[in-house]
Amino acid sequence: MTEQPEVGTTVTHRRYVPYAHAHYGGNLVDGAYLLGLFGDVATELCVRTDGDEGLFASYDDVQFTAAVQAGDVLEVTATLTRVGRRSRGMTFRAAVVCRARPDRSPSAAEMLAEPLVCTTATGTVVVPGHTFVERPSESSDRT
Repeated sequence: MTEQPEVGTTVTHRRYVPYAHAHYGGNLVDGAYLLGLFGDVATELCVRTDGDEGLFASYDDVQFTAAVQAGDVLEVTATLTRVGRRSRGMTFRAAVVCRARPDRSPSAAEMLAEPLVCTTATGTVVVPGHTFVERPSESSDRT
């Protein structure tokens, strides 16, 4: 049985930001790095819901709300918000969950008490219109 993708489906990745991605003084990372991570979670979300990587069509809105630095650990989430015949609306959120502490030592880092939201976005991905992912029925889960 094939089912239509479910609104609310979410994919989350965690990623360490290597120092090689520092683009500005103070080890700041450019916003394009975050957009690439949004593409990665969108791809997995499309694979999970449609069995295809999909193709990113557009961002409707992108907000950079806090700096990202080399040495950060980011939590990046995509959530399916809309299902069209071939289009999928998604929201994206990136938050810093760990931050380097070079003031303590070259390799020091800490978990943040609360995630620091650094980027949010909404966008649209398109997928082929042929199939949805087959999901096992409840009866086939039992052996």
